[in-house]
Amino acid sequence: MANTSVVYARVNTPLKERAEGILAQLGITPSSAIQMLYSQVILHNGLPFEARLPTHTPVAAGALARDELDAELARGIRSIEESGSIPAAEAERMLAEELGI
Repeated sequence: MANTSVVYARVNTPLKERAEGILAQLGITPSSAIQMLYSQVILHNGLPFEARLPTHTPVAAGALARDELDAELARGIRSIEESGSIPAAEAERMLAEELGI
């Protein structure tokens, strides 16, 4: 048997349950996931993802006055329009056509 050590960690119960549910669907045990994380820490010589504070604070809709909320919504709509996005139904139609489904 391989030389192994035990790792103990306290994790928020809902977080643990959600993560382990996803891992189970992937066929990965929590121990394997931790082993993968540790392996990636070694490969990256640090965390395998950026650990930093967000540069933009999300807007809490409940904390905005009506005119501020309207301005944020308008900004979001402009962003969607400028990005050249398409409606979901059109995207589904295109995928169905392309993939033959």
